Amino acid sequence: MTSETSYDTVFGKMAVDQGLCTNKELRDSVKELQERRKVNPVMLQELLIELGYITATQAERLKRSIRDNKAAVHQIPGYKILGKVGAGAMAFVYKAKQLSLNRTVAIKVLPRRFTENPEYVQRFYKEGQAAGKLNHPNIVQAIDVGEAGGYHYFVMEYVEGKTIADDIAEGAFSEKDAIEIIIQVAHALAHAHSHGLVHRDVKPKNIMVNQQNVVKLADMGLARETTDIEAAQSEAGKAYGTPYYIAPEQIRGKIDIDGRADIYGLGATFYHMVTGQVPFTGDDSSEIMKKHLREKLIPPDHINTALSAGVSEVIEIMMAKRREDRYNSVEELLVDLEALREGHPPLQAHKRFDVSVLERLEEGDTVEAEDMAETEERINRYRMAVMILGTVSAVAVLIIVLMLAL
Repeated sequence: MTSETSYDTVFGKMAVDQGLCTNKELRDSVKELQERRKVNPVMLQELLIELGYITATQAERLKRSIRDNKAAVHQIPGYKILGKVGAGAMAFVYKAKQLSLNRTVAIKVLPRRFTENPEYVQRFYKEGQAAGKLNHPNIVQAIDVGEAGGYHYFVMEYVEGKTIADDIAEGAFSEKDAIEIIIQVAHALAHAHSHGLVHRDVKPKNIMVNQQNVVKLADMGLARETTDIEAAQSEAGKAYGTPYYIAPEQIRGKIDIDGRADIYGLGATFYHMVTGQVPFTGDDSSEIMKKHLREKLIPPDHINTALSAGVSEVIEIMMAKRREDRYNSVEELLVDLEALREGHPPLQAHKRFDVSVLERLEEGDTVEAEDMAETEERINRYRMAVMILGTVSAVAVLIIVLMLAL
């Protein structure tokens, strides 16, 4: 749903998304490609094979997949294909014109290799149906979903712009810009939650900003209705989500996932935006998810010291490992986000931090010594602030009394 991309770009993106090569290997290959093209034209797929990053068989399979989907998309009635705008592990996305209304749209097509798997087909249609239930300026609008020539497609609003992931690759966001974007995504999530839908895959790649700076939440592929008990039970014990941004309860495969899982994913995205790095890293998905479950989060203001304490505190509450310690709802989170935008302290975060620790102690839960030390430090800071304020007030009163006496 972004600007059109070349064949090399689509091929490289697919190679990374399907785990055939790493982002670093792709970047190195593109750099080498640019140097070689000054002397002799060469295709990216040929260079990836030469450098040993992918095999000739893998390259041929990717090439065939791209070719098949190009042919398939022209079979969709009522639309004129204008070009390819993206490709991932699960779908190709094309820019097209809807002939009946003469408007530009995006069409997502499920690759043929997935059409034989009922689970993938069902998930594809669920994405369209979930998006179709929502109507919000900060959510990519669903238009149609169907099948043509044996291919399944999903038509949606075309967003001229780029993803947050594209911007993060160029460096961390300013605190002000990040807050504005997160607020818009939070409004989108509040709308989805009010319709009983949990997104379950909030991440930079699924957040777009159009040319008018309107933020759009995309990809409802993992969205689940909170009332869909059958779907929840079928997914019990399975981790659905993206490792860098997934909530602990999603990792554990809990069946009672609610909006607080999206708050965690949004918090991890917020963290990435203002620090320029993901909350947890590892050699593989399993290691990263274990860290989400067990490892203490490095406060974002310890990485980016220019951040305000308020922003750091809000992110830490959003990413609390126990969902009971997070914001109860997106609406509650928005109170603090709006306060941060106005330059005020996040009062809801203060309350949640203090209350959550006390509740855990009352319940007999073990509270980490580091948590207690941090709590004590914050309490001491508040006490000091109160003492200073009290002293200043007393001095002011004394000065007024002396002036009146004179």
